[in-house]
Amino acid sequence: MKLYLKQKLFSWGDKFHLYDENGDVSYTVEGEVFTLAKKLHVLDVLQNEAAYIHQEFWSFLPRFYITKPDGEEYEVVKEFTFLHPCYTVSGLNWTVEGDFWAHDYEVIENGRTVVDVSKAWFSWGDAYEIDIDDSVDEITALCVVLVIDAVLAAEAAAAAS
Repeated sequence: MKLYLKQKLFSWGDKFHLYDENGDVSYTVEGEVFTLAKKLHVLDVLQNEAAYIHQEFWSFLPRFYITKPDGEEYEVVKEFTFLHPCYTVSGLNWTVEGDFWAHDYEVIENGRTVVDVSKAWFSWGDAYEIDIDDSVDEITALCVVLVIDAVLAAEAAAAAS
């Protein structure tokens, strides 16, 4: 499955959409404002909560939790590295590697790419393509991508101040 996200719409305080290959809304993401830690609600097309993402506020390295309505919970952590950023997703044995600032990275499970994120050059507008393998849960994969973007946005804001 492929989803598309326009970069300019990707902000925590606003409501934004993810689109399928036909340009139809697949998911809506709503961020909470006026909170110390990042919090996102991922809603399906019927506006049912498909996942909740929240950041651990007191953590040396960025740490987020993904909670699904069925009780499944995953932890996404930015690992301490000197050369290239790397993220791990506990509970799934996923690692995330690549050029995060260029939105060109992969989620890897047991040596196999299960999610590929890249700039969508020939799509409707300036968007990022999230290509999710059919063998993985698309909501969880989407949430991992949202977490990484949240970390990048926080780092950019910190560098600008």
